[in-house]
Amino acid sequence: MPACYHASIEGAQHGAKSLAQFLDYAKASGASGAQPSNYMLQAEKGFKSVKEIKDTFESRGMSLDGISCHCPIWVHTTAWTESPTIRPFIPADVAKKSPAEIEKWCENYMLKLMDLAVELGVKILPTFWGVAFGWEMASGYPWGFWAGPGYDFLKEGQERFVKKTAKIRAHANKLGIYLAHEIHPGTAAMCADDFNMLVTICDGDKCLGVNADPSHCWEGESWETRFLKVGARIYAAHIKNFVIRPGFPLRMMNGNWPNRAMQFVDLPSGDINMQRYAELLIHVGYPTRYCQIMGRKTAPLVVEAESAHKDLDYASANGIAYVRDWLTWPVAAGSFEDGMGA
Repeated sequence: MPACYHASIEGAQHGAKSLAQFLDYAKASGASGAQPSNYMLQAEKGFKSVKEIKDTFESRGMSLDGISCHCPIWVHTTAWTESPTIRPFIPADVAKKSPAEIEKWCENYMLKLMDLAVELGVKILPTFWGVAFGWEMASGYPWGFWAGPGYDFLKEGQERFVKKTAKIRAHANKLGIYLAHEIHPGTAAMCADDFNMLVTICDGDKCLGVNADPSHCWEGESWETRFLKVGARIYAAHIKNFVIRPGFPLRMMNGNWPNRAMQFVDLPSGDINMQRYAELLIHVGYPTRYCQIMGRKTAPLVVEAESAHKDLDYASANGIAYVRDWLTWPVAAGSFEDGMGA
């Protein structure tokens, strides 16, 4: 049987490169496809033309595997909190506007990006839904205090998420697009149960999908537990690894990565068994689902290798080579018991 995966790469961390430079780097590193960020598709005004984007990929013999739009989606659902952390991801003139105006700008941006995606033949968009439930709940403070006299953060957050995302979800459904949320600390769904709750409050909305990433399962919920719970809605997949340094606090106010307890690392040396992760994705149907929706023969394992100590381009190229050399094996067509006794 043929392989079901091919090596791909996430563009968000490589934002200093233009689209052409990013694809040249990915190609030279051994990738067959790439998932550029929304920023890489921007022109001086608006987005690059469909022809220009397609030509850039086709001239390098690479597939366009998706469009990473984590940042505008996260800002859209976080702006209401007035957090300054949204500023790096939007134009400086937009950042000066009111939360409502920023939210509207992001909504319009996403509607246009989805229109572009469909013209490019892309129907799976990896995303982060933002802090719809507020920073108090996102903190995971163990005592709670999330409901009290005159407030209920959970109920208010549910209503906020449904209302604020309604127009984006409606447009996605109209276009047949799946918005694949990366379950992640500090977002609207930080574990599998959170994500399934979002699906429930949105009446099972078809466009709500998951972008699997095992490197964000470091606070108790294992990657296998998480992705078995949401397996039927996995439409995209990052491949990324991490280590936990024993004895160091997971929650510390130090933004310097070499000092942190949890650190992202190159694929081969982390705590996660990448082989088992790739197998689990097959078990829950990700490759089949992706190929059916996108009309492809193989599904991407999108490398997002980062490191506190190794150069980004080195770590990412190493990750691409790992996927290409170790995770594109032929898929079993039946049980190994089938031929016994024949």
